[in-house]
Amino acid sequence: MLSKRGTVARIYFPPDANCLLALAQHCFADRNTVNLIVIDKQPQLQWLGPDEAEEHVRRGASVWDWASTPGHARETDVVLAACGDIPTMEIVAAAWWLRRNVPELRVRVVNVLDLMCLFPPDVHPHGLSDERFAELFTASKNVIFAFHGYQRAVHEVIHGRPDGDRFHVRGFSEQGTTTTPFNMVVLNHMSRFHLAKEAVRRALPESGRRQDLMAACDRAIADSAAYARDHFEDPPEITNWTWTEP
Repeated sequence: MLSKRGTVARIYFPPDANCLLALAQHCFADRNTVNLIVIDKQPQLQWLGPDEAEEHVRRGASVWDWASTPGHARETDVVLAACGDIPTMEIVAAAWWLRRNVPELRVRVVNVLDLMCLFPPDVHPHGLSDERFAELFTASKNVIFAFHGYQRAVHEVIHGRPDGDRFHVRGFSEQGTTTTPFNMVVLNHMSRFHLAKEAVRRALPESGRRQDLMAACDRAIADSAAYARDHFEDPPEITNWTWTEP
């Protein structure tokens, strides 16, 4: 993406504070570039240490092995991807839910910090090669993608990539009002339970078990919305959630 004067435009979505610090240092040292950093002002969980954050900024997008199913590199059933801090929270929580409730499902978690790296390389200088793109997202598996903005923005960026229809993007869909933080992502169908349900629907064969898992996600969505209406805050299991190993 180039401006009229030939400068490069880049849009970054750091997933946590360590990535923000590493990215800010990178942007302040940059020249002839318009850098846009999108980050929430609310406290967030830390996903990466300082060294890991610097490497993530250098790469622009990375597989998070610690959040993925062990052995996913050998065979992946579905990819969970995120771009943005709140989408990252929901994708990681969805992976956590799937690991506990569908342990046989092999999930790969990918985090995208530099949105421009999703462009084909002939469109933007940060664009990943097709080989690197496939290393992240596989060559053929369904990708459940949570995005900070409008869903169509991601589809526009990946236009020209092989088999782009396998990307199923959830993002802002003009839904929301004065409500709780988690209920806002519920209203936009981007909650951890929506994402987990979509992963189950796309990756598991038709069966009674698949229907039961999807119904469990629907119940969790309804329960969280009811709690928010009754208590004017999100359920404690949502507010106090952190990543734990199974």
